[in-house]
Amino acid sequence: MDDMTRIHEAKHNLSAKFSIRATEWVGTTSSLVVHTVIFLAALLLPYFGLIPADEAFLILTTVVSLEAIYLAIFIQMTVNRNNQSLAEVEKDIDEIQEDVGEIGEDIEELSEDVEELSEDIDEIQEDIGEISEDIDEIQEEDSEDEVHEKQVNSALQKIEVNLQQIINEIEALKSKK
Repeated sequence: MDDMTRIHEAKHNLSAKFSIRATEWVGTTSSLVVHTVIFLAALLLPYFGLIPADEAFLILTTVVSLEAIYLAIFIQMTVNRNNQSLAEVEKDIDEIQEDVGEIGEDIEELSEDVEELSEDIDEIQEDIGEISEDIDEIQEEDSEDEVHEKQVNSALQKIEVNLQQIINEIEALKSKK
């Protein structure tokens, strides 16, 4: 920012502050008292013969007109500032509404994601149930296989014992011959 721009902004800020204070002061009781005293003084000056009545009323009319012009300008400056502030607030509201809309969309998407996750969880629980059933069946089959294997082993041992006895008897018969 160059020096001229800074000077212009400083003057603008100074005039803005002055117009705000002047407009605020006009709406106070002290302003009413000051104006009343000035008008009474202007009306009493011709009464006491200090200045002619025509001049007093001319000066009073000119001062009141100038004051009205300046007050109108100050009020318009205040209205312009308020309009600018309202435009900024309106812009902020629009941005907030957009954000709220986006948040609403995000919530809908999250809700859909939660629903999908819930369905996935249900499917996983079903799969876990099926796997658990499969494990139970495998364990039962393993248990049945173990029982069957024990029976086969037991039968094989009996056969082996019987075969050993037969071999012993055959050898005994061979040795007797």
